[in-house]
Amino acid sequence: MSIALARTAAEEALDFSLPHRRMEEWRWTDLRQMIDKPYPPRQMVTAEQGEVERLLKSSPFAAIAGARMVFVNGHYDSKHSKLVNSAVEPQAEITEPVQQMNAAFATDGARLVLSGSIDTPVELVFIATDAAPRTIATHNVIEVAGGASATIIETHIGKGSYLANSVTEIRIGEGARLDRVKADLESHDATHLAHAHVTLSANVTYREFTLSTGAKLNRQNGTYAFKGEHTDAKISGAYLLAGKQHADSRLVVDHQVPNCASRELFKCVMDDHARSIFQGKVIVRPHAQKTDGKQSSHALLLSETAEFDAKPELEIFADDVACGHGATAGDLNEDHLFYLESRGITPAEAKALLIAAFVGEAFETIDHDGIREALTDYAARWLTEHRRKG
Repeated sequence: MSIALARTAAEEALDFSLPHRRMEEWRWTDLRQMIDKPYPPRQMVTAEQGEVERLLKSSPFAAIAGARMVFVNGHYDSKHSKLVNSAVEPQAEITEPVQQMNAAFATDGARLVLSGSIDTPVELVFIATDAAPRTIATHNVIEVAGGASATIIETHIGKGSYLANSVTEIRIGEGARLDRVKADLESHDATHLAHAHVTLSANVTYREFTLSTGAKLNRQNGTYAFKGEHTDAKISGAYLLAGKQHADSRLVVDHQVPNCASRELFKCVMDDHARSIFQGKVIVRPHAQKTDGKQSSHALLLSETAEFDAKPELEIFADDVACGHGATAGDLNEDHLFYLESRGITPAEAKALLIAAFVGEAFETIDHDGIREALTDYAARWLTEHRRKG
């Protein structure tokens, strides 16, 4: 005899059952317990233009993007955009909780069809202004035509307490290239839930980088389906977490065809009581011979109370493959600190240099010079401000 769990206040407000620790994929991020207040969906919030403009200026990419679509509190803002928005496409049957919630509550989203060679990055900006707690859900569809090349920036910025739910579907045509950079710069009182579903055709080059530093609770899912041969995908990210921030990434890389390569690299820096989780699964289907798939996650713990959990998985059903995974966690190397300090560098500066070098490997996976430099500068400011507070 089973007893149904009583709904929490958040579930009552959403009229939706949240995932919990009894579900294997959510064992470290129990949303039933961690979402501690009601976040009713589809709340209309009127934003002051001055607040929107201030938040837009806080994007590290303000001077980089050549085109921009802005969504304020879940709705398209034509005044601050440089593109025309169109409706999103319907989804197929959904079983994943973040996508289910998005399908139920999404109000708007970007619909982009990219063709040819687009030289300047296109930025999608999602802004939450300060208001009563509520759920903001957006659903984006990005199609990259065969032979095209483009760079997409996805920026999430906000103030106040809210739950942001973002689903992005990406379909990349044969011989195309897409670079996708995502920055979670949400309010420190926000919850950020996201799911990216990427479908890769033949001879595709795909690069993805995610910076997670904003929300108090961050859960990001990614599924990457290889549908055509001779495709190369590199998926990387960096966490910069402090206080009681919690960030959980779960990636599933599905090699369905032969002769493809995938790389995953995540660098996580945590201080105070922050916690990060990396769950990475590589699947190699029976006919996906000559697959080259590797993943690695590394954590730098700056306090004794910070925590890192890693769950790397390989499901291999082919015999001619090169796959592997690795995970490490530790604090700053005392020998390295001593070496720097012995050459006149202060302890604070020595720590900053070592932390910057640690996360720098992940930032170096960004090919666009301007974007890489903007995020590197942002990380340096985070480190300076965090060290000052400490």
